[in-house]
Amino acid sequence: MTVALCATAIVIIALLWEVSIPWFERRAERRRARREARAHGDSVAYDPGRERRAEQRARELLKSCVNEEEWAMYRDLGFVRVWGGQNKGPGGKPSGLGRDLKGVPYAYLIYPHKPIVAYLPQTGRLLNEYCVEFPDETRPYGSARLPDSDDVLAKWMALNGDERRLINTANMHLPGRQIDPRQVSRDIWRLGRWERERLDRARRQSGAESGAA
Repeated sequence: MTVALCATAIVIIALLWEVSIPWFERRAERRRARREARAHGDSVAYDPGRERRAEQRARELLKSCVNEEEWAMYRDLGFVRVWGGQNKGPGGKPSGLGRDLKGVPYAYLIYPHKPIVAYLPQTGRLLNEYCVEFPDETRPYGSARLPDSDDVLAKWMALNGDERRLINTANMHLPGRQIDPRQVSRDIWRLGRWERERLDRARRQSGAESGAA
């Protein structure tokens, strides 16, 4: 059983590394461009369309890395759900979830430039907020914030690659510290409706295809 789990973990890490290569390459290119500009004493003029183009590239990269459902979720709702993988809950911390929740399925909502929110899908109960930042230190001008989709992708990769490490190093707060709990509850409701509508469309399409055959 242990060997199988290790083999699965190795495969997941390898896949995550493969899909993240373009992201790291893009960061390296930006860093080289900034060094060259500084070496020649050049200043990079502000381009009003730069932010829009950066976000478009980030969305394309995010789409290529996450699965089809996660991409559709982000496209339609503006956030991504990631299922938790620790039996004891986020970070395995009884103090964070409570001993009575050990083994209960939980999930995270990933928002751009907002804390990651852990919650219980069965009841909608909010658990914790986890504050993490992924600054873009390669930006040659202005804010060091990543494009929205790059920020979502960085959190998605961190949760899927090493959930325990991310949660243990994040600043944990009770719900409501930075995100209005009413907004999160509305988003959980929107997600449930979105999933039901998506399932209904899939069923209708399957029935239409079966009738045509």
